Amino acid sequence: MADDDAHCAEMVSIFFLDSCLSLCQRRNNDNILALTSCFGLSEHPLDDDEVALIPLSTGSIAELYIKPMSSCVGDIDIMYHRSDELAIPEGTAPPTHLPSEYDSRVRVFEILDSEFPGYVYLQLCYLLTECTDDGGYNAVRCPHQYAVCIPRSDTQLHGPAFITDLSRLRQELRLLSASVSLNTMDTVFCVRCLSWPSEADSWSTRHRNYGWPDSATVDRIVSNGCDVVRVAHRQCRQHEWMGERQWRLSFSRAEIVLINSWLPVQQIVYHMLRVFLKKQQKIIHRN
Repeated sequence: MADDDAHCAEMVSIFFLDSCLSLCQRRNNDNILALTSCFGLSEHPLDDDEVALIPLSTGSIAELYIKPMSSCVGDIDIMYHRSDELAIPEGTAPPTHLPSEYDSRVRVFEILDSEFPGYVYLQLCYLLTECTDDGGYNAVRCPHQYAVCIPRSDTQLHGPAFITDLSRLRQELRLLSASVSLNTMDTVFCVRCLSWPSEADSWSTRHRNYGWPDSATVDRIVSNGCDVVRVAHRQCRQHEWMGERQWRLSFSRAEIVLINSWLPVQQIVYHMLRVFLKKQQKIIHRN
């Protein structure tokens, strides 16, 4: 009996490995749709046609390098930030050099803590102007002003995300429904922070019993900073002032690095657990 159980477990393991691993994962139709959606966001905001919107694919499309047998994704997750805005931790000096994606004039917001962990305010403090001689930036203080986040009334929201139906884009790309598992696109506006926030300092120094993530992965994550997305704490969303000015720290970039550092077998287990959790949630909601 024990031998039969072991043989059955081995067969199931082989089935999942053969079904989920694929060298073509980055080229399947889901990824084509996600890439096209990113290109669609690489345009300009309505208030300034010289400012770029810089997208980043996040969520399962970016995190998993296996090819799931049955998708648990359902949508495309894209974050995007303006090329003329930047966030810095409170009390730190504004940067003198920026990545090439940024404009010659950049507004800098300080990240101020709120009474709710992970939720912050953004206060405009500096204006950076690029020097033509060395490519560096000069900082000038400007009147303090809180960043306000008021979503358009005609948009469907899920947390900080704007939800877009992808059926029309799928038709334009001539992608068959059977070959595409993605139905909607969640786009999240954010303000990029190139520094690791002080609120998360303990994460990089905490004791890790099993040595994961290793120091190289931790250093890579910390050096990549974080983002700030516009959504208020659930207790503050109806508040006249806080509901429009509260933001949340986002570590989606860190999650991508962490999950991509796993072995394929670990990603398969993670994927299976996500599918199980989603199915359980649907059963609970039905009942």
